[in-house]
Amino acid sequence: MLYASLAVNRAEGIPGQRPGCVFVLAISFFLLITGMLDAQNRPDALQQYRNGNYERSVEICKNEIAENPNNIESHVVICWSLIWLGRYNEAMTYARAGRNISSYDIRIIEILGEISYYQGQNSEALQYFQEYINLAPEGARIETVYYFLGEIFIRLGRFRHADIALTTAIHRVPGNAAWWTRLAYARENAGDLQEAVAAYERALSLNPQLNDARRGLERVRQALAQR
Repeated sequence: MLYASLAVNRAEGIPGQRPGCVFVLAISFFLLITGMLDAQNRPDALQQYRNGNYERSVEICKNEIAENPNNIESHVVICWSLIWLGRYNEAMTYARAGRNISSYDIRIIEILGEISYYQGQNSEALQYFQEYINLAPEGARIETVYYFLGEIFIRLGRFRHADIALTTAIHRVPGNAAWWTRLAYARENAGDLQEAVAAYERALSLNPQLNDARRGLERVRQALAQR
């Protein structure tokens, strides 16, 4: 009886297994392969964003969100793309939806700060950026957050605060000539002229073509000569 049973099982496919089990395994394998192929064939919104194809990235993200409204990754990428396109109101809608999905996602918090900054909402932007710093003092966007803080403080005429924020940003990204120029401008307006000269000169050493830095340096040197 034992040998007869094994012979039947071999004829059916896999020794010791019933035909139903073989069928289930085959279906499971088919679904696994199908899912992998589907994932490979899906358009990649993040890759489109990184390639500068922002409209295409938005389109893909909208389709993903329609399929799964709680997809936080799609909300993040669509906001990045919309910010690059200057569509801040639309970006804010998706950012707020993302905040409802994940209250402490630091990417969404930084995005909300950026959108608020571009819309001229300085108080709101400050709150979001400070929240980001509290949650992620070593976050991937921390230097950009400090840069935006510096720009907001310049808008508000708080030039020494701007100096601190921009100095922190530059400490993390010392080769950014544009940020050195803004730091110099903050120092110039705070009355720290010698420090402003040093910052303008540093900006021009990194990028001699920066007209704002060149004009600023001339302005500060004239002011020092008149003292």
